[in-house]
Amino acid sequence: MGMNETCHTRSALFLVCDEMARKQRRLNKEEKRTNRVQLVTVSQIRQKITSKYTGPRKKDVWLHSMIANASSRRVELTRDPRVGCLSAMTQRPVALSKRGSEMEAFTFAVTTQVDIPIRIKIGSLEGKSKPIPYTVLDENPELRHVASVQNPTSDLYVTAQIWSESKPLGVPMKTKYKAFKTTRVWNEWLEMPMSIKDAERNTQLAITIVDMSPLAPDRTTHIPFGGTTIALFDEDGKLKMGRQKCKVYLHKDADGSATTSTPSILPPKRRKPNTRDPSQQSPEEAELERVEVLIKKHEMGEIPRVDWMDQLLFRELEKLKLNADEAAQKRALELDAALQKDPKHEKDPDDSSDEENLEDEYFDLYVEFPRFDHPIVWADHEYPPPPISSWPQNAPPHPNATLKPVPEVQFGPGISHADPHNIIQIYDPEVGQIGNPCEDKHRRLIRSHRTGIMDRDLKPNPKIRDDLNMIISYEPTQDLTAEEKDLVWRFRYHLTREKKALTKFVKSVNWRDVGEARQAVEMFPKWTEIDVDDALEILGPTFDNPAVRSYAVETLRKADDEELLLYLLQLVQALKYDATPDNQPDAPPQESSLAHFLISRAANNFKLGNYLHWYLMVEFDDADAIQRRLFARVEYYFMLELEKLHPEHRKTLLHQGEMVAVLSKIAKDVRFARENRVGKIEMLKKYLRDPDNDLINIDPPLPLPLNPDVSVVGLYPEESNVFKSTLSPLLITFKTSEGRRYPMLFKVGDDLRQDQLVIQIIILMDRLLQKENLDLKLTPYRILATSATAGAVQFIPSISLSAASAKYKSILAYLQANNPDDTEPLGVRKETMDTYIKSCAGYCVITYLLGVGDRHLENLLLAPDGHFFHADFGFILGRDPKPFAPMMKLCKEMVEGMGGTTSPHYLQFKQYCYTAYTTLRKSANLILNLFSLMVDANIPDIRVEPDKAVLKVKERFHLEMTEEEAIRHFEQLIADSVNAIFGVVIDRLHDFVQGWRA
Repeated sequence: MGMNETCHTRSALFLVCDEMARKQRRLNKEEKRTNRVQLVTVSQIRQKITSKYTGPRKKDVWLHSMIANASSRRVELTRDPRVGCLSAMTQRPVALSKRGSEMEAFTFAVTTQVDIPIRIKIGSLEGKSKPIPYTVLDENPELRHVASVQNPTSDLYVTAQIWSESKPLGVPMKTKYKAFKTTRVWNEWLEMPMSIKDAERNTQLAITIVDMSPLAPDRTTHIPFGGTTIALFDEDGKLKMGRQKCKVYLHKDADGSATTSTPSILPPKRRKPNTRDPSQQSPEEAELERVEVLIKKHEMGEIPRVDWMDQLLFRELEKLKLNADEAAQKRALELDAALQKDPKHEKDPDDSSDEENLEDEYFDLYVEFPRFDHPIVWADHEYPPPPISSWPQNAPPHPNATLKPVPEVQFGPGISHADPHNIIQIYDPEVGQIGNPCEDKHRRLIRSHRTGIMDRDLKPNPKIRDDLNMIISYEPTQDLTAEEKDLVWRFRYHLTREKKALTKFVKSVNWRDVGEARQAVEMFPKWTEIDVDDALEILGPTFDNPAVRSYAVETLRKADDEELLLYLLQLVQALKYDATPDNQPDAPPQESSLAHFLISRAANNFKLGNYLHWYLMVEFDDADAIQRRLFARVEYYFMLELEKLHPEHRKTLLHQGEMVAVLSKIAKDVRFARENRVGKIEMLKKYLRDPDNDLINIDPPLPLPLNPDVSVVGLYPEESNVFKSTLSPLLITFKTSEGRRYPMLFKVGDDLRQDQLVIQIIILMDRLLQKENLDLKLTPYRILATSATAGAVQFIPSISLSAASAKYKSILAYLQANNPDDTEPLGVRKETMDTYIKSCAGYCVITYLLGVGDRHLENLLLAPDGHFFHADFGFILGRDPKPFAPMMKLCKEMVEGMGGTTSPHYLQFKQYCYTAYTTLRKSANLILNLFSLMVDANIPDIRVEPDKAVLKVKERFHLEMTEEEAIRHFEQLIADSVNAIFGVVIDRLHDFVQGWRA
């Protein structure tokens, strides 16, 4: 029997069932004409199959067909008035009406009702590759190291990422490691981080097959083997189901843009001549295409399954594929020979240059989408136009902002038509965005030079004065209305005596108007000198005028180095908002710029220069390419200034970098060593003793990057330790030049910038409280991030509340054991109890304001002298990994250490809380401005919702309340925290988990 005859015989099942489906459709049409319900009976099914198929096992085939047809049903469509779209309701089989023109009923679902994650099954990779000529390998020796070149079945993995509107949505998902033997088959489902109901109409999956090479251009071992992009919905808006064949574009990453260069199916104009003209195909290729269509119907359940016959068919299908490949290769050689004989023959312009050269090399990736009983159609509801009041009026656009193009508006499935009373609906993206022309003209008239002379002598009446005072009292996050801006501008000369009014005046200026901007700049010298907190607000991202920022820098020049150090972390972030000429990105900082100011001050103060250097190093390690170039430029000119003024300071910073590099290498080796904790400790001691690491003896003395006031001359290897943790942090005890010990933790694999920010805010709040003669005995230990994944932490000898309760049975007993005094009512020295009460009050208020989460007895620490403090600030701004966590951590163990809720010490604790809270509320603007400058600092909990970070801090201050109302609010907060049941449950669960892990 010939090959063609065998293939036709083995695919008989598909042919029979396909024709049966066509006849069934004809029967349905006849039903409409005769107005009779004609259900297919079992005898008809049996007759159709037995008359077409003469092979063995007729009974099994008949049985499968009967089950498949018996499970089918009919539905009818109804219009749902609530959503204005067609919805399907499944019903029992019914007859159609007498009118033959009525549409046949069918069932479907809409995407808005399908709350299921998008899933795709990565199947197999099939195709062939041509060997690389030796001449090419000699010219490109790096190709010899590519895994797929060395082994045709090398290890590959697949990544898939959702794209929509040319933007990636979510993180890429990738397959697990799998070793291949003869074929590359994954058969692995990937679940994407998006539900079907959230998918847009143009959603597509960018699938990249990743190869391995030790000489990858981006210094990694990953290079693209090929990529393909498949749309989630077809051209009719239906969700794709079942098996899909995707063309792989070799040596390319998948392109997820709207005009993708890696489509899974070539458009008609890009198809090859042999696919456009079937007559050029061999019989084997034509048969293969026909059988593949039937196989897809078989997989979708449209053709019944017969296991024994399916196995026989799939075996023959593999042979058919081989024969089709041989026929295609033979035809390609004939076409090549014809082209050589006919040099006048030109290439078809519609033929894509991306396609394989005469079928010498091609690959196809087979994927599979989940199957559903009914089609799923993309749908959406109609969104109302945005209200004009929601657009900021006359807001100066950021210089780097780009306007999104006007979207294409069209009615799709599930979107109801417009109101019949409206003739047409127009979407105008400029409404409310560029302002009202009449209002713009009115503003220009009242702010012209002619009115400037009259404005000099204007005096507000009592009502306007109250309005101006209300505007001045606004917090930094509140925007001004158009009327408020006009009012501030009109009485600008009167407001020059109010230093807090300058930021509101800057907000009221239209900086795009050259004349108005010039008048505003002329007002700056006349204004009363502003405070540093207002200067920090002007350095934020909303003010990009160089004259405004220069005025803020001049204000900062009047601050001393110690005060400047409090805001240095935010000032480094403010460098991102300084305008740099596009044609001179590497130009030196201007005299009036923030960068020049920081460089000049840091070059003359080593402590300031130490922290500036490490803050710049962290940003250079983590920022994107443009910002990395900015920080590298600032660091370069800072080093030039140091070389000119203090070359010894530059050498010290270089030695610090060498020491941090050695500690990072040691920490990585210890962390990934396959040793237990004892073995890791011995390894650490060995590394520290090694004289080649230049740590055992440091000459000359080196200021520590963590605290440049401390100079170290060596360390004590025997006192080093490795903590029992996933990251295995190192405890290293340095020897100072005064002969003292300075313990320090060094971590690798953890981003300490968030902890560094919290400690900086605690230091600032401590300074603000001490200015009001309120010393709450805070312990803001030092933290310094040396890179995006490493850093140092000052080690304070202390014990956790959990350990103290376990060993001493209570916090009070711990204090009595370390500071006994029989003359006091609680048996604890008065100074120690006073320190404990004050520090508890200070940290309760500060952690509440910052929204510190994940508070349990393990990260609440207590020193022997009574200093209480918090550690591990991995969750801030109200985020907490545990549900129903209290807003402020005040557990019963802390209260029992004061003698209980009836003790006079507890009453004193509450008074300290009230005083600290009301004092810090007075400096709320300064704290809010500092957080505004950290919005783009890549802090984890700020990065989650950067536009809401400042608002979350503002909510905790309750600036809308009076001082008396704020005290009552905090009193209720203390009562809720002490009586919180979930806090006790969380502490007990945490202790249980920690004990189980141990």
